[in-house]
Amino acid sequence: MRVPEAEFTSYYGRPILKAPVWRWDIAAYLFTGGLAAGSSLLAAGGQLTGRPALRRAGRVTALGAVTASAYFLVNDLGRPSRFHHMLRVAKPTSPMSVGTWILTAYGPAAGLAAVAEGAPLLPERGVSGLARRLLPPAGQVAGLAAAAVAPALATYTGVLLAGTAVPSWHEAYPELPTIFAASALASGAGVGLLAAPCAQAGPARRMAVAGAALELWGAHSVETRLGLLSEPYREGTAGRLLRAGRLLTAAGVVGALVGRRSRALSALAGTALLAASVATRFGIFHGGVASARDPKYTVLPQRERIRRREAGQV
Repeated sequence: MRVPEAEFTSYYGRPILKAPVWRWDIAAYLFTGGLAAGSSLLAAGGQLTGRPALRRAGRVTALGAVTASAYFLVNDLGRPSRFHHMLRVAKPTSPMSVGTWILTAYGPAAGLAAVAEGAPLLPERGVSGLARRLLPPAGQVAGLAAAAVAPALATYTGVLLAGTAVPSWHEAYPELPTIFAASALASGAGVGLLAAPCAQAGPARRMAVAGAALELWGAHSVETRLGLLSEPYREGTAGRLLRAGRLLTAAGVVGALVGRRSRALSALAGTALLAASVATRFGIFHGGVASARDPKYTVLPQRERIRRREAGQV
């Protein structure tokens, strides 16, 4: 008589791993944080190379995106006061704590840079006239400060997701920060292609190519390199989102390169890159959650690691 195949459904009636309780707010938070970071880098590029339309689009989008990030984070926390309470401590092991502090450092700089874009609209006399003269240089400094924090804003979520016990996030620790950085670059490039005239969109096109190349590599890697733990990224909701993200990224890059002189084509390419970034971030999120809910993604890799250790392969 043969012993039946093991079914990895639970541990004495309980889930082996507690799946993340985060709702869609956190997946949206992953996207808007990356969009803010990419937009600030785009704005800094526009500022340093004398492209005012690119700078303006990046700064305004960065402020809108970081405001949305704060909303999604507070909405997930449940009460605004919890956001304030998280600033009383700094816990490197807590994704929400680290995110709160990075948002706190980044938000004021991004906000001041965006407000400075409204300086020409102020009256020339009195207190408003003084603000009209002071805001542009303050915005230059704040824009560069926001760009300096942007890489941390773009990548910390990937690092911290990989630091959890969720199998398909944890095993993808080399790829997740790269994917999130690439997605931030691609979405920032999308803003530039969508909002800036073709004559000023050169840096956005270069960002699109660099971001898309890294994003496509990262998504392909998590879908193929992780063995059994790649499965959640290929199947179900995550699989559909990541495939859509790949197609939209490719379409966005082609549109960015072909539409150098076409405002409409550049705008379509930018829209595709933004949609690709949404699909990729949500796909990574759903892939991790799916791996935590199915016990086989916890049990089988552990057994394989034990077998390899006993065989002297580790």
